[in-house]
Amino acid sequence: MQKITPFLWFDNQAEEAAKFYVSVFKNSKMGAVSRYGDGMPLPKGTVMTAAFEIEGQPYVALNGGPEYKFTPAVSFVINCDTQKEIDYYWDKLISGGGEEVQCGWVKDKYGLSWQIVPTQLPELVKKSNKVMEALLHMRKLDIAALERAAA
Repeated sequence: MQKITPFLWFDNQAEEAAKFYVSVFKNSKMGAVSRYGDGMPLPKGTVMTAAFEIEGQPYVALNGGPEYKFTPAVSFVINCDTQKEIDYYWDKLISGGGEEVQCGWVKDKYGLSWQIVPTQLPELVKKSNKVMEALLHMRKLDIAALERAAA
């Protein structure tokens, strides 16, 4: 069993969100779905939790009601080896109502923040301060432009 499992609070879209994330990430799968019973906070039969896994990391999506919302104070980083991979995740995560933020960040249609970054970014940043200057003016990160800034 995983020592730490991220638990994501949704109003009423837990199963829908879990299925969305499983569709975005190739090495992923759905897990168990549990439902509220009699005398519980939401109507009987409503999805309570939807478990899923991405790249071996388990997650649980919870339908907890509208009390809490995601903020950018918590985000997930997707390390990408190629521009094609960055473009793929960027397009998938903003689809259906997500939004571009900046510096490689997006917010998906459920309000969850993601950072889509090239794996070579730490090495590029070490080469030149101009890499961070270039990055701060980007929305989606452009590996070629970051490499030019490092040169």
